[in-house]
Amino acid sequence: MILQALYDYYQRKAADSDSGIAPEGFEWKEIPFVIVIDNDGNFVALEDTREGDGKKKRAKVFLVPAAEKKTVGVKANLLWDNVEYALGANPRDRNDIDARKNAFLNRLQETFPEETSTSLVAPLVEFLQHNPIAQITSQESENKLWKEAHENNANVIFRVLGSKSASLCDTMKPYILKHQEVEGTGICLVSGAQEPIARLNASIKGVRGAQSSGAALVSFNLKAFESYGKTQNYNAPIGESAAFAYTTVLNMLLGKDSKNKVQAGDATTIFWAQKPTAFEDFFPSFFALPPKDDPDADVRAVNALYEGVFTGYTGGDSQTRFYVLGLAPNAARLSVRFWHEGVVQDFAKKIRQHFDDLKIVRSPKDTGRYALFWILSAMALENKVDNVPPNLSGQIVQAVLTGSLYPATMLQQTIRRIRATRDVTRMQAGILKAYLNRYYRIHSTKEKEITVALDTANNNPGYRLGRLFAVLEKIQEEANPGLNATIRDRFYGAASSSPVTVFPQLLKLKNHHLAKLENVGRKINFERMLTEIFDGIGSEMPSHLAMEDQSRFAIGYYHQRQALFTSSSNNENKNEG
Repeated sequence: MILQALYDYYQRKAADSDSGIAPEGFEWKEIPFVIVIDNDGNFVALEDTREGDGKKKRAKVFLVPAAEKKTVGVKANLLWDNVEYALGANPRDRNDIDARKNAFLNRLQETFPEETSTSLVAPLVEFLQHNPIAQITSQESENKLWKEAHENNANVIFRVLGSKSASLCDTMKPYILKHQEVEGTGICLVSGAQEPIARLNASIKGVRGAQSSGAALVSFNLKAFESYGKTQNYNAPIGESAAFAYTTVLNMLLGKDSKNKVQAGDATTIFWAQKPTAFEDFFPSFFALPPKDDPDADVRAVNALYEGVFTGYTGGDSQTRFYVLGLAPNAARLSVRFWHEGVVQDFAKKIRQHFDDLKIVRSPKDTGRYALFWILSAMALENKVDNVPPNLSGQIVQAVLTGSLYPATMLQQTIRRIRATRDVTRMQAGILKAYLNRYYRIHSTKEKEITVALDTANNNPGYRLGRLFAVLEKIQEEANPGLNATIRDRFYGAASSSPVTVFPQLLKLKNHHLAKLENVGRKINFERMLTEIFDGIGSEMPSHLAMEDQSRFAIGYYHQRQALFTSSSNNENKNEG
């Protein structure tokens, strides 16, 4: 289904003349240098197509014949290649440099045997046959650029002076014929048609962590993977047209400037729709770090999700099919982390439920961002997403898009981070709430769902003890203004896991702190809070809290802290009035 959906998407983009997708047999390629020659095959100039500064330099993109998959042996591209193949330069001291240069020239001559096409490439053939490197280096003005191209074994393309085309590839496009070795035909698994089967599929580039030269999505590179006497990709017969279509559109979706790509932890995630839809524009904001020039993109996306008629998306888009594919590196190949397909309305409902589960009370200064990036960073050491366990991001995305249980690792990682930092952030409290409420809902347990804000009717021991810890900390802070470290810094870990070992001591300390409060009314309010909380705990203090109850402890602590500071702010405003 993945290849079929990619094949159909290619057909949609190819039908749109403004899409910029490469036609069959071609690809868009960044090429930093253009060699300009005249009609007699003499060197004229070496042009630098790159723009930008320093490492941000980007080369101009050209439409060129599809690259050969260079695994072993000598294979030259048509009309463009690196300087080793195209000119016979030898920056890496290769023994087969002459074979590479000859392969490039021979393919050029063999591909255009017809008289008209032969005359069009004649200047390039003439140039290549008469020591092209010496012609370039003879012009001192070009030596600096040539040195850079030579050292980096850069790709080059050719243009004839006076031609209206950007390159010889454009000029020769009508004459370029496919010269691929066809070892057999069969029924294509994608199109269902009887056609030549591709022995190798083009490499896929743009997946973070994969080889820079590209990796294969469909590959049989060892005998152990083959069966019934079939070799390589004949074990999964995909027609040449279908193979070109899915690899081309996949490389387009994974391109540097693609708007259909987000990074979800270690999974490079791409998405597309059956036809244009607003959901396709909003989707990345739910999962990726917003761009620096638009930090509120995810906030607007969530608002749009709630305001639309079809759970965020109006018009006829609700039944448009939508696809999400997560890819991760696996040596020379790619592994599929997750694959989901459905209609826009279903995806929107699932994402909306995810945000409802995450929603929790927050301070007025909190922007309320909920993109996946912030979720992962809340669980990561030093808030660096790269420190999250490899599979976790994919598991969370799967839970969001399918409405299934969140992974238990999400809960465990969040608890670990809270205990390490001895603090509970809004995002961490929201993660714990989301995990528990979804677990209750799916398993139809009798547990009370956790509310967005403080719930004084929640009698769960973990939740109550978290509230108690927050009130005790607040009493200490008011009794000792400007205190550098509170009971949270010393006792949070023990209080949230083994309450009976800590709370008796904290309750004794509380009496000392209350005695220092000068405001009698405030002292009475604290006593009332403590009494209300104790009424729900019971006569015996729990000796140990399980992981789920430690989560409720953190949420209770967070809820109570927010309620305390909100009431404090309200009191200050009343006094000011």
